[in-house]
Amino acid sequence: MTAVLAGTVALAAAGCGSDTTGTEAETPAKPTFAAGTTAARLAEAGKVTVGTKFDQPLFGLKGLGGDVEGFDVEIAKIIADGLGIDPDDITFVETPSAQREGAIQQSRVDFIVATYTINDKRKQLISFAGPYYQAGQDIMVKKDNTTITGPESLRATNAKVCSVSGSTPAEKIKEYADASNIVLFDVYSKCADALRTGQVDAVTTDNVVLLGLVDASGGAFKIVGKPFTTEPYGIGIKKGDTAFCQFIDEQLTAAAADGRYAKAWESTAGKVAGAAPALPTLATCS
Repeated sequence: MTAVLAGTVALAAAGCGSDTTGTEAETPAKPTFAAGTTAARLAEAGKVTVGTKFDQPLFGLKGLGGDVEGFDVEIAKIIADGLGIDPDDITFVETPSAQREGAIQQSRVDFIVATYTINDKRKQLISFAGPYYQAGQDIMVKKDNTTITGPESLRATNAKVCSVSGSTPAEKIKEYADASNIVLFDVYSKCADALRTGQVDAVTTDNVVLLGLVDASGGAFKIVGKPFTTEPYGIGIKKGDTAFCQFIDEQLTAAAADGRYAKAWESTAGKVAGAAPALPTLATCS
């Protein structure tokens, strides 16, 4: 048990000895945390601002009614619940790939859950809790495309390929496609539109993100099915906030143990991707 959770266990007995009649439900005690920690500040405020994607079906998608839904959203709710914060008190802010580090550094969000691959470059600017999921980069094409069969076929077919500025996939695809044939937008929905209208021949990002775009395409797109990277998704937090990292990792571990993690997957990405994966081995907080 980490320092951030000091005193939490004692709360379990908070109602003991009270004169209850059995007709009134006891109000669960709110968790407490070590003074001065991020968790203590957020728990005291009773609200939290979370960065996520608004354009990625199954992980982070803002509907016409204004609600955001997806696996990343459910993971954020699990973390907020550990702080004693209700879902209605979470403010979700759109954080496209190129804006994520800045949003954390400028305190525009308290943490980010947004298909956010952990890598050394980003770790120079922020810290990560997790990972909570492991994906792999793949390629999406029109359903009738038979010439693009994997990353190695992009240069050979002179294919125009789309990805998102500031993303790991946008960097990786430079190994397989000429710079003049790489088209970058700020969100993946624009890549999907470009593929639909024939402005590009392929879209590349993590396979689970593509899976959502394929599902939303009504049968117009397909995934090549040749993942060529390993992408561990982490939760972005302020650089060096070890205590908050440890708190988040504890929430992920507890959710995996009691079934909430699997339920979060099954109610979102699992509707298309199938059975819930195991929670990946968590990295050391630093």
